[in-house]
Amino acid sequence: MNFLLEPLSIVTFFPLLGVLVLLFLKPEQKNALRWTALLTSLVTFFISLWAFFFSGLYNPANGGLQLVARYDWINVAGWQIRYYLAADGLSILLILLTTFITPLAILSTWTAVEERVKDFMLFFLLLEVGMTGVFVAQDLFLFYIFWEFTLVPMYFLIGIWGGPRRLYAAVKFFLYTMAGSILMLLAILWLGINGGTFSVPDLVAQGNIPANAQTWLFLAFAAAFAIKVPMWPLHSWLPDAHVEAPTAGSVILAGVLLKMGTYGFLRFNLPLFPQAAVQFAPLIGWLAVIGILYGAAVSFAQKDVKKLVAYSSVSHLGFVMLGLFALNAQGVAGAILQMVNHGLSTGALFLLVGMIYEQTHTRDIPVYGGLWKITPIFGTVMLIVSLSSMGLPGLNGFVGEFTILLGAFGAGMQGGVFAGAGGFWLAGLAAVGVILAAIYILYMFQKMFLGPAGEVTHHHELKDLNWREIVTLLPILVFIFWIGLYPKPFFDLMMPAIENLLVPFQTILMAAH
Repeated sequence: MNFLLEPLSIVTFFPLLGVLVLLFLKPEQKNALRWTALLTSLVTFFISLWAFFFSGLYNPANGGLQLVARYDWINVAGWQIRYYLAADGLSILLILLTTFITPLAILSTWTAVEERVKDFMLFFLLLEVGMTGVFVAQDLFLFYIFWEFTLVPMYFLIGIWGGPRRLYAAVKFFLYTMAGSILMLLAILWLGINGGTFSVPDLVAQGNIPANAQTWLFLAFAAAFAIKVPMWPLHSWLPDAHVEAPTAGSVILAGVLLKMGTYGFLRFNLPLFPQAAVQFAPLIGWLAVIGILYGAAVSFAQKDVKKLVAYSSVSHLGFVMLGLFALNAQGVAGAILQMVNHGLSTGALFLLVGMIYEQTHTRDIPVYGGLWKITPIFGTVMLIVSLSSMGLPGLNGFVGEFTILLGAFGAGMQGGVFAGAGGFWLAGLAAVGVILAAIYILYMFQKMFLGPAGEVTHHHELKDLNWREIVTLLPILVFIFWIGLYPKPFFDLMMPAIENLLVPFQTILMAAH
């Protein structure tokens, strides 16, 4: 049982203690159920802070895997499958994002979820276990178990507590993700059989996957990850899932679950298949830019504010994919930071939309108006988060997008991965996406918060944010300003691991030119 005492095991599985407590509580003890889930997720967050910053076991200057827990698990006919957890600069911010967002999402459900509270909290804590597991697993078999496990709680969160079309959205979410995962499973089996191990670091160290096999394996993994991101044109499940999901479900979907796709490319596709990554980088760059422009254009056309925020995710995650496949330090660092930024900004937008929806029971932008006069605190927070989402200098979104664009322009120069594929056009069109984001976000804000009172704001006695809602949003606002004004600590955490990741690409690109 020593493996359960490892720091990353405790971070990953601690929510199961909360699940056990919830099982012994009665369904009618709603406040006890809520407090149990909230305190469990808060303790998990503080354990993750201890593991990385206060235990003395994690050295941010070391680019290698740390906090390693490696134990034999399944050994059948020479197949080595291990319980293998570890973290490095590529995953630390995403692990912390998961443990940070989860308690805030639970806190947002205090009055929003009244039916089957026990079941809701059980599924939410189980989802946290799966999400954290995805970011710490270093064995492909173990990773696949965590990856698939996250589908089940999210399916029920959407299907039971979602909107009018919840069953359609839940089934669509499940089937889309499952379809890509089957291809990834076949690739995992091929790697395990031919490499003699499912350990990702061992497979990377072997570095003997033939170029033609890399192409097919890259595509198989990419199918699963591109659907989860979601990349254009595999994005159609996302708006349905976001719109029908309960507020906390939308927050965790945007904040963490979509990052599992971008993280998958970063952790598996790039180090395992470097030659294929270079080969497909221009194509993925162009798909990312199409996603940026398409997501922005479709966002502007929405009348449902939740759907607008959902389509904006397609645009924002296009930036992340562009940065990852620039295959240089600026692009990858900007992409990882932008994963965190998107989780904070879009998570906060979904929280705010949910808070106003609880009072008005409508999300139609045209029926609002004049909200700022009626709810000034709500309006101020919404303005900050909106400006963050559109990348205003001084706030978190700007730092990530600017660094990604630096990487994309660098990749378009001679010797860069985008050099022969209109690299400057890629970066230039992505920059247009920043302008389009300002248009659709300011349009939404102007319609809902400024001008004369609309049909809803005129007839409702709207209340401003209460103390619980302010406490939910305040930690996100702190990080929006912190990352925007002083991003150095965040870059310092990831840069040693990024430099290690990019070593093979420097060799491949030099050989190609």
